[in-house]
Amino acid sequence: MATISPSSDFALAPAAQTPPVARVRDPRLDFYRGIAMFIILVAHIPSNAWSSWIPARFGWSDATEIFVFCSGMASAIAFGGAFARMGWPMGTARIAYRVWQVYWAHIGLFFFVAMMMAALDTYGVFEKSYVDSLNLTRFFSDPMTQIVGIFTLTYVPNYFDILPMYLVVLALMPLFMALSRIGFAPVAGASIAIWLAANIGLLSMPAESWSERPWFFNPFGWQLLFFTGFAFMRGWIPAPPVSKPLIWGAAAFLVLTAPFGSWKVFQWINSASPDLGASFREIWTMFSTLEKETGFSLRNKTEFGILRYMHFLSLAYLAWVAAGEGGRRLQATGTGIAAEIWRNLLKIITKVGQQSLAVFVFSMAVARLLGFVLDQIGRSPATVLLVNLTGFAMIITVAYIASWFKSQPWRGKRA
Repeated sequence: MATISPSSDFALAPAAQTPPVARVRDPRLDFYRGIAMFIILVAHIPSNAWSSWIPARFGWSDATEIFVFCSGMASAIAFGGAFARMGWPMGTARIAYRVWQVYWAHIGLFFFVAMMMAALDTYGVFEKSYVDSLNLTRFFSDPMTQIVGIFTLTYVPNYFDILPMYLVVLALMPLFMALSRIGFAPVAGASIAIWLAANIGLLSMPAESWSERPWFFNPFGWQLLFFTGFAFMRGWIPAPPVSKPLIWGAAAFLVLTAPFGSWKVFQWINSASPDLGASFREIWTMFSTLEKETGFSLRNKTEFGILRYMHFLSLAYLAWVAAGEGGRRLQATGTGIAAEIWRNLLKIITKVGQQSLAVFVFSMAVARLLGFVLDQIGRSPATVLLVNLTGFAMIITVAYIASWFKSQPWRGKRA
């Protein structure tokens, strides 16, 4: 990656002065973030048979990790560069503006989805309540209290928890950029300390006023993954070497931990060999006992347990190696039909990755609508295929529309 040099009023300490950010956008970043957007849509369509085959069904980490890690890398380019060029005050202002955007995206998403669920319950005659399906009954029964909670982020229903986590993590960036003036060690130390505090229950955010339930995604735990991606893209952490021992080690970790990170894989093994399944069940119990006795999260998604971190880094390393230097293996160099199809597919996936916030907000809204459609037409293989492909077409369309608006074509010269 090429360098965006720090400005004189925000000079990094020598330990942090490594080549950080690319002049040309890294195709791997947008490609994998685009893949995550498709997986997230599949995962959020209610009772979607395709969700049985997403990465989360085969290990501890899933598309959320891809989204957060890649967002950290993208933030190193978009926001880290602002700190380097303009100094800490203006960099902080840039972050505040982005937090403001994400905040209103969250508010808009919640009220749009709540309106959709209310409309279905009010004007339709269906066997189930769609308001209840998202656990929004409390919101509609006590709207004055819950509206205050929505706007203060003290009421965060489970379906609406990723964007609040993201904006809190973004809000931590000025702290880490200030620490980076000393060197990378204080940045790493602060991130690990915050993550540890979250994992032993010292830091969390309340999700509702009538219970002790915290946010499903604890931002103080997930910031570790975000700032890992940030540090890689800024050059604070060097890229790992491409070596066969690391490749085989990462692959072995993913395969060997699959029975303990995935109930689906465990059931396969238990069906094939009940004795082996019993042994694996003992290890599951051991994990649970260890977490209970130590108070430390190993697998928990809420606090981003250490095993999820290790699982994702292993998967990310293999994906990075597979893409090749600069993403060269993603590029089709042939002239045949297959090469042309792949080039067009790569262009589409990359576009979705480039417009991830707009695509994510839209996909979370449309996923509930697609689930409603499946409720009405049934969930045969053909209808599930049709609905998922329709969803893919919709988020692709949104990505291109968002890109067109961002290009501000109205500012061009008069024809």
